[in-house]
Amino acid sequence: MKEEKTYFYEMKTIPVNVIGILIIIPFIIIAVLVRSGDIKADLEMIFDSKYALLFALLIPYLILHELLHSLAYVLNGAKFKNITYGAHLEKGILCCSCKQLITKKNILWSLMYPFLFIGIVTFIIGLIFHLPILVTLSIFNISGCGGDLAMFIAFLKIKNFKFFEYDNPMAFGIVTSENLDNKKLFGLKQIKEDKVVQTIDKKVTISKTSIIIFIIVLILILIDFL
Repeated sequence: MKEEKTYFYEMKTIPVNVIGILIIIPFIIIAVLVRSGDIKADLEMIFDSKYALLFALLIPYLILHELLHSLAYVLNGAKFKNITYGAHLEKGILCCSCKQLITKKNILWSLMYPFLFIGIVTFIIGLIFHLPILVTLSIFNISGCGGDLAMFIAFLKIKNFKFFEYDNPMAFGIVTSENLDNKKLFGLKQIKEDKVVQTIDKKVTISKTSIIIFIIVLILILIDFL
């Protein structure tokens, strides 16, 4: 039996963002065609002031995205005490981290839960019942799944491994007997362990910048409602 080795990876920002942009294009086209075929009218409808509710729901919807990650972790064998949450909006992310070794099956399901349940499923429900806010929220969520999809595709190329995360929301570790030294994984790059130091024990970590952004968004939403 081959000896297991731990590899450390970090997501590449550009490929992840490209996936996020490309994946929403067909959903936007479908949504517009199903509604009226008039792109300008649909965009005006979505961003009209009466749809300030859309922006009020966006942050809770993105938080739900992370809660679904953690639900998948727990349902597939992880302990809730080892799961932490974070908001780092200066890096453009909310995150859910599982700080214990989990199986390939566990991480693959966790990566897909938000994409499937509040992306694909809610998008279809929004179209069927003519709920433009739900359709738009679903598209926003799908656009934020670029990193999840990049990791999912990359992990399919590794036969068997165990996965764990750190406080660095862009980094994680893989334990496997497979030699990954020269294996290229789309959207990921190998890094040294000292870039993924695990020191924070808080259940929820919110950066100061994130707090400021939350407050500004809340004020803008209140102004729009008033």
